[in-house]
Amino acid sequence: MSYVRRFDRCKHRVYFEKVTMFNFVGLSLVVLLSATVEGVEYDYFKYHPMPEITSWMNQTAKDYPDVVTIVNYGKTYENRDINLLKIGLSTGAKKKGIWMDCGIHAREWIAPAFCQYFVRQILQTYKTDTKIAEMMKNVDFYVTPVLNVDGYIFSWKDNTTRLWRKNRSPGPEGCACSGTDLNRNFYANWGTIGVDLTDCCSNIYCGTKPVSEPEAEAVTKFVGGQSGDFLAFLTIHSYGQLLLMPYGHPNVIAPNNDELMEVGLAAAEAIKKVHGKEYVVGTSPNVLYPNSGSSRDWARLQGIPFAYTFELRDKGDFGFKLPEDQIQPTCEEAYSGALHIITYAHDKAIHGIESGAMTTASATLWSMLLAVGVTSATLM
Repeated sequence: MSYVRRFDRCKHRVYFEKVTMFNFVGLSLVVLLSATVEGVEYDYFKYHPMPEITSWMNQTAKDYPDVVTIVNYGKTYENRDINLLKIGLSTGAKKKGIWMDCGIHAREWIAPAFCQYFVRQILQTYKTDTKIAEMMKNVDFYVTPVLNVDGYIFSWKDNTTRLWRKNRSPGPEGCACSGTDLNRNFYANWGTIGVDLTDCCSNIYCGTKPVSEPEAEAVTKFVGGQSGDFLAFLTIHSYGQLLLMPYGHPNVIAPNNDELMEVGLAAAEAIKKVHGKEYVVGTSPNVLYPNSGSSRDWARLQGIPFAYTFELRDKGDFGFKLPEDQIQPTCEEAYSGALHIITYAHDKAIHGIESGAMTTASATLWSMLLAVGVTSATLM
């Protein structure tokens, strides 16, 4: 009886197999008897309830103490902590920032799954990939795996709550329904289009006033207080396979609209090269529907140059109940798209590379590598 050390590349864990060797005329037959996991396994390709995500955040900070810290930047209506992972190399100098939040809508479970995958990827590659290492020195990544903590927990309660979208604050006086759509609650043309101002039972009820909700207030204070330092603001949703850029109001155009479109189209092309999925790029009124009060629009109004909403898989076959066997390909392709935007924003700010000139060669290389499932981690 002996043990063989194995490495599972899909789940990125080490484990040991207990084997027995049988010899028959010089031939060896290995029989698997049992398996023991070394350390705590975390499956990035399944959906996790909030306590498991919180434990994962704590463990990640312990595993990477030199580059990861947990930052509490607010409380939910039900008095739960809103936490993010701040990821970056300490240089002693003031750094730029990349914002990413997931789970602003409770039922969109693929979004928190992606945020966790994104964190894993940059942490596993920054020591071996020169581009990721450079960005880790120049910028800090601020990643909120679940912004709408109360709503996310409620969506896990049972089958009747699985499709809950909003937060869990009570409605105004005289309304028996709970919850405000957090992505209609930001100070960006609030209450003007694509919202419900009076029916608090509506899924797009925008609240009693701009930033009436503590979750929206937390983002507004944290990001708004240092908006000049952020290069990109990515908010992750589902579904529809879309890359939405500002603005949700059809009468408002971003000053860098052409550049946003160009970068978005290149990101969509990077996504397509991974698993062949097509993402449509454009403003919400042009490719989805008009809306107001979104965090994306608010971020662009704050002066953050690259603000995008990712609407992940699929196009409606499963909708918000995307099967777990699609988590991995969804995350892989979205990572490619997000990385393109982040790299562009970084290179323009740090190296002065303008639109179009950015990194055709490097972006193409990334897309090719991701298309065949190759990263720096797998090249070792």
